[in-house]
Amino acid sequence: MPRPNVDERAPDFILQNAGAKPFRLGEVLAQKVVVLYFYPKDETSGCTVEACAFRDAYEDFVAAGAEVVGVSRDDAASHTQFAAHYNLPFTLLSDIGGTVHALYGIQTRLGILHDRVTFVIDRSGIVRSVFTSMVDMRGHIQSSLPVVRKLVDAVTVPSTT
Repeated sequence: MPRPNVDERAPDFILQNAGAKPFRLGEVLAQKVVVLYFYPKDETSGCTVEACAFRDAYEDFVAAGAEVVGVSRDDAASHTQFAAHYNLPFTLLSDIGGTVHALYGIQTRLGILHDRVTFVIDRSGIVRSVFTSMVDMRGHIQSSLPVVRKLVDAVTVPSTT
């Protein structure tokens, strides 16, 4: 499937979190903006840098009204270990079969490496930002946080009438 673009509806989905509980995107979007990031693999160098950068900025995302959610094809046990190892405060979802990867147009490179893509999705389920980079791990955070802040500011601007 093609990747959702800015101003298109984000596909809803249900996946298991690290605690084997179902996570439904639409339920979270009813309350918060979602920063949904796809990454290749737990405990690899680039993915660790990216996850720790999201961890370090997590309170900024929460203060801006967003929830950070990471998705990879690793299983729940791997996510649990990865989150504990690096004190990751956000949700990690297991997409072992790649169904959600396909919904979001996440491609495989060199036959084994999955794209690293971050989507900012507003509360109405519309994609407001897409950032793709396999090498600029911190860029995912640097590009997403201003978009989240802008979305929240747009909602909280008082009426002049």
